Amino acid sequence: MVYIFLRYLILIILGFLPFNIIFSSLTILPVYFLLNIFYEMSIIGNTFLVAGFEIEVISACIAGSAYYLLLVLNLTTSMKAKQRVYSLLFSFLSLLVVNILRIFLLSILLIEKSAFFDITHKLFWYILNIILVAGIWFLTVWLFKIKKVPVYSDIISLKKQKN
Repeated sequence: MVYIFLRYLILIILGFLPFNIIFSSLTILPVYFLLNIFYEMSIIGNTFLVAGFEIEVISACIAGSAYYLLLVLNLTTSMKAKQRVYSLLFSFLSLLVVNILRIFLLSILLIEKSAFFDITHKLFWYILNIILVAGIWFLTVWLFKIKKVPVYSDIISLKKQKN
């Protein structure tokens, strides 16, 4: 019971972390290095200057709330400490890599003036981001053999302890 309370307390405390700030440089710099392979460019803060375009990587692009959602799913699921650490590292790293590739791809579509930029950007914004986060969580559950259900398994465990 104490362990469950501690996990939820940690979750609340970590909710005050600035996930966008933490993952900002980890996202922007790799995208810059990838784009710099193909294009002459510079970077000012969170804006890429490339081929006459200013590509600003805004806070929503960093997806801080997606990292927090993965943290919520992880900390509200009962599992061993080692399994928790590895699954959290895997899910965060997976999201980071996918996010870097997403921004890189969208940047190339914009720079190359692709007719698919707008639709691809909107698809990512409205649909694919949700699917990506859910997919990362389901892959994490499968890879790390997580058998419990977030929140629900804790409620069942607390009910059993109460009786």
